[in-house]
Amino acid sequence: MHPTQRYRNVIYPLWKRVTAELLGTFGFLLFAFSGIAVAVLNPDIMGAVGIAAAFGIGLAMMIFAFGHVSGGHFNPAVTLGLAAGGQFPVKDIVAYWVAQIVGAFAAVGLATALWGEQVKAALVNQPTVSQGAAVVAEMVFVALFVIVISAVATDTAPWSGVMAPLAIGGFIFVAGIAVWPFTGGGFNPARALAPAVYATDWNDLWIYIVGPLAGGAIGGVIYWFMRETDPGETGELEEMASTQ
Repeated sequence: MHPTQRYRNVIYPLWKRVTAELLGTFGFLLFAFSGIAVAVLNPDIMGAVGIAAAFGIGLAMMIFAFGHVSGGHFNPAVTLGLAAGGQFPVKDIVAYWVAQIVGAFAAVGLATALWGEQVKAALVNQPTVSQGAAVVAEMVFVALFVIVISAVATDTAPWSGVMAPLAIGGFIFVAGIAVWPFTGGGFNPARALAPAVYATDWNDLWIYIVGPLAGGAIGGVIYWFMRETDPGETGELEEMASTQ
């Protein structure tokens, strides 16, 4: 997303942005996985709404913390979607993906160490509907997610800018409530990959890789078509390219 120029007129070097993505993904998913752990260990305290809140509010907090440095993607599908929409440099995609995946592995490792092995299996995304329905749901909701991100963090809508973390976290909260019972609410290939590797459970992993990545790209392209451009302004892509 549009990380810095609106507030500070600064584009951070790639190594700082990658570090922010790693730390932000780690923090976001540690909140999220800890919420799942509470639901597993104390089901009377935490249900689906509480888990959705852990994901949504955790994401918002990490965007507040690191979004001004890296853009606060914390999700390979978001990075791909913003690149597809012309709002992120294609050459930086792999670096962001590596950081996000490392952050996700660190989060699941610490969550398992803190809350116990019995939590490990619960962190794995598993659909309760058909694989076809699950992959379509993941694709559609991630496409909508990237559209929301594009509107509040890369465009000039009146509610964009400082409202972005709340809008983005709020989307994940609402989508989590709506979709969690059916797909597990993955929406994030890094979030799905790390627990699957730890639990050696690969059966449904493809759903949470293919669906979100396809949805991210679709959402980015849709918003690219809809975007109102100002010839006098340059986006994230041009400004990043000009500083490296």
